[in-house]
Amino acid sequence: MRKGTLLLGAAVVAFVLVAQSAPVQSQGGGQVQLPDGSGKEQVSSTCAACHGLNLIANSPGYTREEWVHVFSAMVDVPNDQRDVMAGYLAQHFPEKADAPKAVVVDGPVNVNFRDWVAPTLGQRPHDPLAARDGSLWWTGQWNSLLGRVDPSTGDIREYPLGTPDSGPHGLVEDAGGNIWYTGINVQEIGKLDPSTGATTEYALPAGVRGPHTPIFDQDGTLFFTLQSGHVGRLDPATGEITVSKTPTDGTYPYGIQVNTQGVPWYVDFRGNRLGSVDPETMEITEYTLPNPDTRPRRIALTPDDAVWYSDYSRGYLGRYDPKTGDVKEWASPGGPRSQPYGIATVGDIIWYSESAVKPNTLVRFDSNTETFQTWVIPAGGGVVRNMMATLDGNLVMAESARNRVTLVEVGASAGTR
Repeated sequence: MRKGTLLLGAAVVAFVLVAQSAPVQSQGGGQVQLPDGSGKEQVSSTCAACHGLNLIANSPGYTREEWVHVFSAMVDVPNDQRDVMAGYLAQHFPEKADAPKAVVVDGPVNVNFRDWVAPTLGQRPHDPLAARDGSLWWTGQWNSLLGRVDPSTGDIREYPLGTPDSGPHGLVEDAGGNIWYTGINVQEIGKLDPSTGATTEYALPAGVRGPHTPIFDQDGTLFFTLQSGHVGRLDPATGEITVSKTPTDGTYPYGIQVNTQGVPWYVDFRGNRLGSVDPETMEITEYTLPNPDTRPRRIALTPDDAVWYSDYSRGYLGRYDPKTGDVKEWASPGGPRSQPYGIATVGDIIWYSESAVKPNTLVRFDSNTETFQTWVIPAGGGVVRNMMATLDGNLVMAESARNRVTLVEVGASAGTR
């Protein structure tokens, strides 16, 4: 365990960019060659300063206006350079003709979207959190910080973490108001004390990696998934960490929730599997879903402890009944390429995002009537990787590529502000 004192505050990051020439090494290790044209050098130097150019080449493509929104969420550039970059990107990486479109399904519920731009550009907000005091939090994964906004005042504060490049991923609040997060890049679990800005970090045992999503059970024990095919448990009172390997090799435990009996359930993003964990022995039991192509990414539970999952690969919403083993699935309104992702429940209502349609959508599913309703996310979504219900039945979600955290007020007058 080690502690660090942090500075509080928020500042917009201004990048001093040095021109680089393509080709540039992509994140996947291959070469990406940008096509020639006016604006190539500006795009290459600006974008490659932070990430591989493969993110541009593999994007769904955007209009000129959309490209401005995309890169303006990552870096602050002068207006003249912005116009040149937008023109180049729209010409050479236009919106793909076969990109799935948002499908709007009308229904009885009104929602209101309120969003706040994270002050530090390019941080790629990953997971959101609705704290008990009404504040909203997010993980700034690319800048190793946590962010907090007070929706009643709009005040925003960012907390740099003790370890550089820790890559905070998931986060959760304990009973004392501390914010716990997974340091996915450095194999640590971290705890932030918002009152002091101090962090405490807990190193994982050797041989496991990729701490992913954390969740507390009813007794205050922290459980978390790991990309290396494990599930972990941390006792906050002692700092002791216990890790169990999944029965199947090559798994990727992803989203995790705890049911009303204190049993953690998770989804395996690398196979058509769910898993449950004995909270005492840490023994893992796996459950196979019927379709071999299913890749559940996030999980939510209804009050009856039914397991709901977003099937990212097939474009489905699924329900698993732990009592009977029955599975039922519904095709998502956006179709088989809609990539359902972040998911949450409010009572018997399931909410989730379609992360591949343009713009991203918010989907509501009434489990009693088995009916859908959808809304276009006004700021575009930029891939909503996770969402969470607030105590009063609203939703918070992070819009990753849009550098925003968003509160969805359910039942408020329709519209945005």
